Amino acid sequence: MTKLMLYGATGYTGRLIAAAAKVAGTPLILAGRSQAPLAQFATELGLDYRVFGLDDATAIDAALAYVDVIINAAGPFMRTASALMQAAIRSHVHYIDVAAELDSYQLAETLDEQAKAAGVMLMPGGGGSVAMLGSLAAHAVARVTGASRIRTVLHVRGGMSRGSAISATENVTTGTLVVENGQLVSLSTGAIQQFDFGHGPVDSFAVTLPDLITIGRSTGVADIETFVHVTGGGFPQGDLAALPDGPTEDERLANRYQAAIEVTAADGQIVRSRLDTVNGYSFAAMAAAEAGRRALGGAVRPGFQTPVEVFGGDFALSIGDTTIVDL
Repeated sequence: MTKLMLYGATGYTGRLIAAAAKVAGTPLILAGRSQAPLAQFATELGLDYRVFGLDDATAIDAALAYVDVIINAAGPFMRTASALMQAAIRSHVHYIDVAAELDSYQLAETLDEQAKAAGVMLMPGGGGSVAMLGSLAAHAVARVTGASRIRTVLHVRGGMSRGSAISATENVTTGTLVVENGQLVSLSTGAIQQFDFGHGPVDSFAVTLPDLITIGRSTGVADIETFVHVTGGGFPQGDLAALPDGPTEDERLANRYQAAIEVTAADGQIVRSRLDTVNGYSFAAMAAAEAGRRALGGAVRPGFQTPVEVFGGDFALSIGDTTIVDL
C-alpha cells in the first residue's frame, strides 16, 4: 500500500495535519526525532511511526522506505527542508511542506532540475498562504486580459503558534522584497497600502511572503507585491519558548482569515477579489493533508510546483468553507 509520511507529527501544525489525514482515511506514518511523544501520539491515532533525525542521510533514506509522499511540518524549515528535500529526491518520494519561509522556495528552485530528473515533486507551501493566495490570484487573474501587476494581502487574525513565532524570529529580514520585471528586488522603504476586507479600508504593511515566488510561477505576472494586516495580539514578546503550542480550537473558530487581491491589466483595468476562510492554522493543516492525499493518488508533477499548478486554481475552495467574491 502506498503511504504518506508526516514528519514533525507531534508539533502543533503536525497534530492538526495528522488529524485531518486520519479523518480522510489517508494511509499515514507519523515521523519525527523524539521517540516518546511520537509513540504516544501514534497510539492515540492507531498509526505506525518512525523515529529519525535529519543529521544522518543514510538514516533518513532508510526511514523513507515504502513511503511515496512526505509532508514536512517540522519548522523552522531552514533547519529541515534541505535534508528532507534532498532525501526525497534520492528516494524518489514526493515532498510537501507548510513553510512560510522564502528560503524553502528558493531551495526548491535550486533543486528543480534534480527533482525533475528523479521524477519527484517538490511542493513547499502545500498549505498556508501559498495555497490560499495562489487560488485567489488564479481567480482574479482570469478576470482580465494580460495581467501585468498583482498586489495581494493576507489578513492574519488571532494568536501565533510557538513554532511560528520562533520560525519568524529566526527568519527576520532587514528589507522587504517585491517582484519587479520577474525579479526579486528590495524596497527602499517600507510600504503601507490600504485594502478592504469587507469593513472598510485598513492599513496593511508590505512583507516578504513566499507568494512572491509561487504566484509568479503560477500566473506569469512579472510585478507582484505582498502585504499583511494583523488583527489581535500581533507578534508575541518575551520568551517565545514559553508560549503555548498554539491557538485553541475555540480561538481558531473565532478568528477566520481573509485575503484580498488587486490585479492590474495591461490596459489599466483593475479588478479586486476577496477570499474568506477558516483560521490560518486550520486551513494550513487541512490543505496540506488534502495535498498529500491527492499526491498519494497520483496528482503529481516532477520538479518545483505550487498547489495551483498541480491541483488547479480552485484548490483553496475545496478546503473548509472557503469562498471568493469579486468586488
